[in-house]
Amino acid sequence: MRRAEGPFDVQLIPQKADNPYAEGAGISRLALDKRFHGALDATSQGEMIAFRTAIADSAGYVALERVTGTLDGRTGSFVLQHSSTMRRGVPTQDITVVPDSGTDELTGLSGSMTITIAAGGAHAYAFDYVLP
Repeated sequence: MRRAEGPFDVQLIPQKADNPYAEGAGISRLALDKRFHGALDATSQGEMIAFRTAIADSAGYVALERVTGTLDGRTGSFVLQHSSTMRRGVPTQDITVVPDSGTDELTGLSGSMTITIAAGGAHAYAFDYVLP
């Protein structure tokens, strides 16, 4: 298993809910636009569905994003699937490569990612992966 680490920039762009019941239930829909730096030199676009509770720092989200660029010098794309929660500031993350989503030189990629957010809001990733 190999590891790629580095910072990333992210824009979360609120979207209009497709379903009026979701908006009434407090469920948000957001477009993702990211730029990864480091051994993963890539951009990604995707969509997130999120919910924040009335308790500070408790929330949950699911998301899919297509990542396109280079990973340790190999070019291609892949899709990450997110299912994460935060319980009063303590995160539980499940961010994995969708099986068989790798293209070009990233065909056969598998792995998982963790995200950290510093007190000032800076984002970083650690991506543990395997390539054939």
